[in-house]
Amino acid sequence: MIIRLSHLLRKPWVRTVLTVIGAGLVFVLFLNYLALPLYVNHGGTLIVPNVTGLPVADAKNALAGAGLQPVEAETRPDPDLPVGTVTHQNPPAQTIVKHGRRIYLTVSGGEVLVEVPQLRGRSMREAKFALERYGLKLGTVSFAPSDQFPENTISGQTISPDFKITRGSKVGIIVSSGNAAGGVTIPSVVGKTVAEAERIFQGAGLTVGNVSYQLSSELVPNTVVEQFPRAGETVPVGKKVDLFVVKAGKPTEEIQIPKR
Repeated sequence: MIIRLSHLLRKPWVRTVLTVIGAGLVFVLFLNYLALPLYVNHGGTLIVPNVTGLPVADAKNALAGAGLQPVEAETRPDPDLPVGTVTHQNPPAQTIVKHGRRIYLTVSGGEVLVEVPQLRGRSMREAKFALERYGLKLGTVSFAPSDQFPENTISGQTISPDFKITRGSKVGIIVSSGNAAGGVTIPSVVGKTVAEAERIFQGAGLTVGNVSYQLSSELVPNTVVEQFPRAGETVPVGKKVDLFVVKAGKPTEEIQIPKR
């Protein structure tokens, strides 16, 4: 085997191949251990400082002062950090880079804003679903006469359509109680407190009339258990609606509802 190997090495083409392979290995070692380190270290290296959470102007000053080149790459919505604050950096902090390396910054655009949908002309159910699709919530609901919108459709909203607000905000609505000239439909206030009933009637163009109290040991005090005229009836604007309300105590007689 040794005789064959020595005989093979005496051949010119074998010596040429071995010379090429050896030169290649020397070149690779030269690049890896000498040329590349000299190139990387040319001008010096440094550690990237942490600038996330800083206002973008302060972040740029800090990077420039460290011998790096800040680049404002993009702006993204961020619910946690104020507008103009650095949310990410690339390369990240503590990375070893060459002097003058570009550091790309992502800046907070603030909370996500959504456009308020058009609610007028819709039913309350449709309005609730429309708001949920936009990430919004239904706010206060009031009633008022309207000559333009049919009864039980939305005639107004507290925030104008297409106005941008933060996700999760509430939008109040005004529901038509019918034609102002022809009268209004009485809303139901059974189960509400007297104060709640007053607010509902006020929004519908009505007022609270006589309030009669009935003793009860089972029902919640100050709760409306009946009204007259009853819900659903059409009455003139400003009509007084009498309420029958629970009062704590032992009942002495049944609630008497006047007949029409």
